[in-house]
Amino acid sequence: MSGKQKPFEVKKPWGKFIQFTLNEKTTVKILELKKGEETSLQRHKSRNEFWYAIDDGIEVWVKGRKHELKKGSWISIPKKALHKLVGRKQGRILEISFGHFDENDIERISDKYGRIKPTDKKSR
Repeated sequence: MSGKQKPFEVKKPWGKFIQFTLNEKTTVKILELKKGEETSLQRHKSRNEFWYAIDDGIEVWVKGRKHELKKGSWISIPKKALHKLVGRKQGRILEISFGHFDENDIERISDKYGRIKPTDKKSR
């Protein structure tokens, strides 16, 4: 999937499954956002991300554009693209990161929790 392909569904007699990746190096997390909270506006140099909405109520900003994710919808975040999540309701996002994963790869542009490091300000 490399963060660019669409997930696809496979029908089975018992229902279906949605496949997100196949034989790729990935890091998978579930992000839980509280109502009214948000992640920092950030970007990554070394990874693409794919977000799949487990719940309704998550607002996504990518490259300055707002997207309302509904349960079961998804969006790809290209490497180096500015992005953030906003919890309009409490909700969860399945995050799949493609490429080298390192929490130190986060360059924060703005953050309401005061987590911007001096190195983030220099690289803008």
